[in-house]
Amino acid sequence: MTYLYAIILAIIEGLTEYLPVSSTGHMIIASSFMKIANDDFTKLFTIVIQLGAIMAVVVLYFKRFFQSVDFYLKLFVAFIPAVILGLLFNDLIDSLLESPVVVAIMLILGGFILIKTEDWFPQQNNTINDDEKISYATAFKIGLFQCLAMIPGTSRSGATIVGGLTQGLSRKTAAEFSFFLAVPTMFGATAKKLYDYYKAGFQLNHEQINYLIIGNIVAFIVAMLAIKSFINYLNKNGFKIFGYYRILIGSILLIIHFTIFKLSV
Repeated sequence: MTYLYAIILAIIEGLTEYLPVSSTGHMIIASSFMKIANDDFTKLFTIVIQLGAIMAVVVLYFKRFFQSVDFYLKLFVAFIPAVILGLLFNDLIDSLLESPVVVAIMLILGGFILIKTEDWFPQQNNTINDDEKISYATAFKIGLFQCLAMIPGTSRSGATIVGGLTQGLSRKTAAEFSFFLAVPTMFGATAKKLYDYYKAGFQLNHEQINYLIIGNIVAFIVAMLAIKSFINYLNKNGFKIFGYYRILIGSILLIIHFTIFKLSV
């Protein structure tokens, strides 16, 4: 890890965390090209810098995020499926995180789904435009969709937004609930990763702490810009461009892996 690599990975995290393109997948691929993906600190870094992205949501939606107990309970209900499956399949998830090919395949599959989303869930048919109207059952179902993102390359935001659309949420409401759900989800993932790192006997040195500080600051700033731009774009244009992007990137990665050099951690 170098300061340059830390900044690049943080920019990728900030840009992609709230877009339906898979931030984890992009960081796995980027760190694979950097030849640092197998480093234990890199694995920790890519999780912990999500805290910066979390703060972007809290700051941008400060008034709405601190609104009611009912709101927090719905987030908790949506968060439960990820907690249960994450604990049950932790080892399998970690093994998938080390496979750039899995990332590429899921990018392509997710791309086709995003392209068809416009046809499956026309915007005029999605009438829930207020997150306060989201029921507990709807929140739980969205949480089930979030579990799909445990497969790297799927995209947590993409899965939860599509999950919201299936429940009649408007694009904007589905995206914003996805943002809110990211806060407990990513905080939980970060806390668990730090605990596992500590339990394994690893200790952070001064330089590594600096990497984490810089990474979180960069991820925070970039995520602020990405969230604002995404909501505006989504309302006007929908998901298709993200679908085409995913298919393009996934296809390029597979071509590189099987014809030029093998991507590996």
